[in-house]
Parts: sequence; C-alpha cells; structure tokens
Amino acid sequence: MPRQPRIQFKGAVYHVMARGNRRGPIFVDDEDHEMFLRTLGEACEKAEFQVYAWVLMGNHYHLAFSTPRGNLVEGMKWFQNTYTRRFNCRHKQWGRLFGDRYKAVLVERDSDGPYLPTLIDYIHLNPARARIITAKREESLLDYRWSSLSQVYAKPPSKRPKWMASEEGLSLMDAKDSAKGRRELVERLDRRMAEEQAAKCGLVEIEGQSLQSTLRRGWYWGGEAFKEALLERLRPGRKGSEKDLSHQFLTRRKKTSVINS
Repeated sequence: MPRQPRIQFKGAVYHVMARGNRRGPIFVDDEDHEMFLRTLGEACEKAEFQVYAWVLMGNHYHLAFSTPRGNLVEGMKWFQNTYTRRFNCRHKQWGRLFGDRYKAVLVERDSDGPYLPTLIDYIHLNPARARIITAKREESLLDYRWSSLSQVYAKPPSKRPKWMASEEGLSLMDAKDSAKGRRELVERLDRRMAEEQAAKCGLVEIEGQSLQSTLRRGWYWGGEAFKEALLERLRPGRKGSEKDLSHQFLTRRKKTSVINS
C-alpha cells in the first residue's frame, strides 16, 4: 500500500507519534529521556518548530507542534535520525530504533476552536490513561516527570525551554500564567483524570470524530471546513498552490460566516 503524502505548509500544526521498533523501548533510563529532550530542542532550533505539548511514554512519544516554515519532513528526519544515533551509541546498539514511520496528524488551530486544546489535554493525560498515574493512589499528573505539564507548564516562565510555545499553550488551555493559574490548570487535569478513571473511559470525541481513532487511522483532527481546505491543498494542478493553507482556511471560514449570517 502506498504511503500517504505528507501535507506541509507554513503554520501547519501536527500531532506526531512514534513507537519503538517492534514496540520496544525508546527510553531505557532518565538520561535517555533527557537526551531525547535535548535533541528535540536542537531540532526545534534548526527547524523552528514551536512545541505545544509532549509526553514520553517508555516505548513511544507524543508531540504537538507547529511548523512556521512548513518543513515537517526535514525537521523530523533530522530529529529521529539524530536521537537514534545517540541512543545506539550510548547503549552500544545498531539499527532501527523506531518502528513504522512516525504518524503525523494535521490539527486545526483556531483560537476559539476545541481541537488543539483538546489534543494538548489528551497528551498530558496519557500517563493516567496508561494507568501509570492513578487517582486511587491519590497521585497527580505532576508526579509523572516526563511530560510538558510537569516540566514546562507547572513551572514559571524563566524555567521553561525557549522552544516551547508555552504562552500560546497556556492561552489555549485557558490558564493564566501565574502561580495560581498554573495550579488551577493541574487541578483541572487531575479532576479529569479522576473522572475518567472512575468511569473507566478515556475517549475524546468532537462532533463524532474520535481523537484516538484519528491517531490510529486518520490524517486530520479538525472540522469539516479544515478537511475541505486540506483536500483542496492536495488537488492536482490547483490554482494558487503557493498560497499558505492557513490563509485559505481562514478565508473559507470567513465566507462561511457571511453565508450563515
């Protein structure tokens, strides 16, 4: 089966996930986690990625980031190849570290829309959904060290890496960048963890579209207008192909608003 083409454009936002080869570990110890984050920071500096959220989960990782230069493939190639070389060198191994090619789902970014904020929450709740952190043990998501919730958003601005789009991330999560605001953000996610674990569910669905199934089989996470704009991007020989897709999407939304008004 042919691979789906990567859709790249300036300002695109992606949910990226990759697993270890044959679902093997991609982190053995704390130093591997730190090395991964250092490598991610270098990749962001080179490719100018802006990261909204991340979580490292033993044999896989999740990232949510934007690509101001429209260079997903170039940046991800350097990132995964570099981390693989460093991991293999450190552990005296060779060959592939990651399994199939990374999954990259396009995400609708709208300051008033639910898709990117929902994705950020989903990424931060991964340790709870994997039952690494549980409400029954009176644990908090802050007890999981390897996520941007504990390493970035719970900390003051001076202690955050520059490659994190933390200011925009907090705005998307409707959280104030103050000690109280950061505490309230964690408390909200801890309440959601407790509710989901009590109900024995963790499904995320918006307008009939499941985030989990989208990550497994889909290619976009957003509304119908966003999907149409992406399909237009793929249309062979389309006019205005040099235009930024985010501009097309915003224009389409404005036209729709006029029609519906």
